[in-house]
Order: sequence, then structure tokens, then C-alpha cells
Amino acid sequence: MDKALYVREMFAAIAPRYDATNRILTAGVDERWRKRAVAELRAPDDARLLDLCCGTGDLVFHLLRNKPHVAVTGADFCAPMLEGARRRSKREDPQGRAEFIEADVMKLPFADRSFDGATMGFSMRNVVDIVATLREARRVLKPGARFVNLDVSKAPNALFRRAFNLYFYGLVPLVGGLFGGSKSAYRYLPNSLTNYPDADALGERFRLAGFRDVHYLRLGGGAVAIHVGVA
Repeated sequence: MDKALYVREMFAAIAPRYDATNRILTAGVDERWRKRAVAELRAPDDARLLDLCCGTGDLVFHLLRNKPHVAVTGADFCAPMLEGARRRSKREDPQGRAEFIEADVMKLPFADRSFDGATMGFSMRNVVDIVATLREARRVLKPGARFVNLDVSKAPNALFRRAFNLYFYGLVPLVGGLFGGSKSAYRYLPNSLTNYPDADALGERFRLAGFRDVHYLRLGGGAVAIHVGVA
């Protein structure tokens, strides 16, 4: 089975309990990380925004709460995740400012220079080709618009990294399997970090994709990073 198909089926399996399991696994700290990522976007008040690999809409709804007059498109290739996002939208977005579409982030159904900003949260590790995904994100952004990527990373401090690895590779599969509905999915998610580039190397991939003014912020002792690039 190729990676894209595996990832799609894996997220479909955990979609019903995905939000609740994430809150348990991070004790809600992931929501603070999303708020910081949204702040880094620095989009206009009336912006048209895009959230890639939107899942059940966590970042989409943060974007809407941060700027009440924006319109947000969430794109994901996993239909059950999008169904969850649309259910949430009924209570979290009664004005209908968000739309959710099924799309592959490596082949987006949008014209060049369509969006004033874009985000992606905890998903870059799952794409087949990071640079191709970044190039596609840049293609649909207007010149000067920001792309903000939030994901786990490899902590630079050896002691902290060792402690984080005990949690990420040991506790996450155990708790995720118990509450998330799929042991294999919560074994895969930590292991997806193993071959994922560290913060510096991911920044280089942003530059290879054509982004400028690339920088990143470390959070959670460096176990989480927010990367920012300007189209």
C-alpha cells in the first residue's frame, strides 16, 4: 500500500475520536500551539485563507475566532475527517464563513495566487513529498502572503529529546490506542517523526520550494516547531 492511501485510511479510522484523543494526549496544550501559529500568519482582517490537511477543522476554527471577517477553506483528502469538520462547523461557524473540500494538498484545485495566507497543522510529516507540497502551497498564495506550518520536531536538547521520545514513542501509542480506536494509527503517528527533517532542514525545504524570509519558532522545548515562509 502506498503512503498516501495508507495515511488516508488511517485517518479515516481514527476520525470519530480524533479531537478528543488529541486533547487527552497533549492535555490541551496543542490548542495553545495552534493559537501561536495563527498569530504568525498575520493575515488581513478580510483575508481569504486556506488550511491544508485540515482534518476536523482545529486550525480553521482558530482562524475564524482570531479574525471574525475572514473566509477560510479547509482542504483534506480524508472524507471522514471532513465530515467531522462540517459537523463542528454547524456549532462553531453558524455564519458559514468556512468551507471544507476534499482535495490532495499536492494537487490543489485552486488557481494561482488565490489566498491571502495558508496554514498546516501536524500533517507535513504525512505527505509523500514535502517540497512538492510546499511548492503547491506557494502557488496558491498571493505574493507576500505567509504560509505557516505547525508540527512536532526534533528537540535540540538531548535530555529533553530523550524525555519527549519516551512520551511520544511510548505513551502516545498506548493512550492513543486506548482512546483513539486504532493502535496501529497511534504507532504510525509517532514513527512518522523518525525520518522527518529537523527544524533547520525543514526550513531549507521551504527555501527550495521558493519561499523567502523563512524562519521558525521552537515551542515545547523544541519538540514542536512553527515554520513561516513568505510567498
